[in-house]
Amino acid sequence: MEPGWQKREERRIAALYSYDILDTPPEPQFDRIARIAAELLQVPISLVTLIDSTRQWFKAKHGLEVSETPRSHAFCNHAIEGNDTMVVENALDDQRFADNPLVTASPNIRFYAGAPLRTKQGYNLGTLCVIDRQPRHISAQQQHILEDLAAIVVDELELHHANIELQRLATTDTLTGVNNRRQFLHLAGTESLRGTRYQQPLSVLMVDIDHFKKVNDTYGHEGGDRALVAVAQAMRGALRPEATLGRLGGEEFAVLLPQADQHAAMIAAERLRQAVERLSVEIDGAVLKITVSIGVAEVASGQAFEAALQHADEALYEAKKTGRNRSCAR
Repeated sequence: MEPGWQKREERRIAALYSYDILDTPPEPQFDRIARIAAELLQVPISLVTLIDSTRQWFKAKHGLEVSETPRSHAFCNHAIEGNDTMVVENALDDQRFADNPLVTASPNIRFYAGAPLRTKQGYNLGTLCVIDRQPRHISAQQQHILEDLAAIVVDELELHHANIELQRLATTDTLTGVNNRRQFLHLAGTESLRGTRYQQPLSVLMVDIDHFKKVNDTYGHEGGDRALVAVAQAMRGALRPEATLGRLGGEEFAVLLPQADQHAAMIAAERLRQAVERLSVEIDGAVLKITVSIGVAEVASGQAFEAALQHADEALYEAKKTGRNRSCAR
């Protein structure tokens, strides 16, 4: 392998994952491109492939039943190493592929042409490829058609990526990366209905950073932002995977705890409080110690989630009134 290949490959894989498209259902726009490629180049098989770390996965396929193959067998694994279309007119005459299982057995590849799916950042995520079971030649015009269609695939991938990013921005607090208020309340409503349906406990925590105005006054809004990010990270690290964390606004966060009664929620609240208390945030050479106050409430069966949130807020007020850096339940 070339020097630096591993690092470049890690960046390529990270770019691929950022599109959040692996293992997604078929989509007409990609299927249509694969079908047009097969018809215009007069081949039985055409694929939109994405090269993961260990496999070749097909976002779209025409003339082939399987959805993926091992990366080690993939012609496309070689095609993504360059920026030009890779053409193999007869795989039996190419020492790279003559013993390949995809050549010696189904689908019995002989001819292959693959145009890399190159992003604007310069990463080859996969290919648009055409395959025949007979050796053949590809004309310059056909190659240009394949490359134009590959560019359209990349346009569709970028549109998919943009839609994912818009969805993320619509549901995520841009500073801390946790759920924003709207998304948190949406998820809480869904979880509340599920808890009622299956008679499972559900609790909510209201979390407020103590003396946050003093942090802003002393260190400015940049210091306040650092504190918010640090608290969010500490809480995420202390929460179990099934918990939902959201920022409701300002220095106020909320946590949804499925399958947790008030007792279990108090234990979780103490775990969060202690995780934040251990923080040391450095701002302009000074070390800031942060604490939080937490209100705990169990969502009663059939109760509107907003009522439970109000109870948690009342418990939070009690925690702040009785000394801060503590958890109270209602």
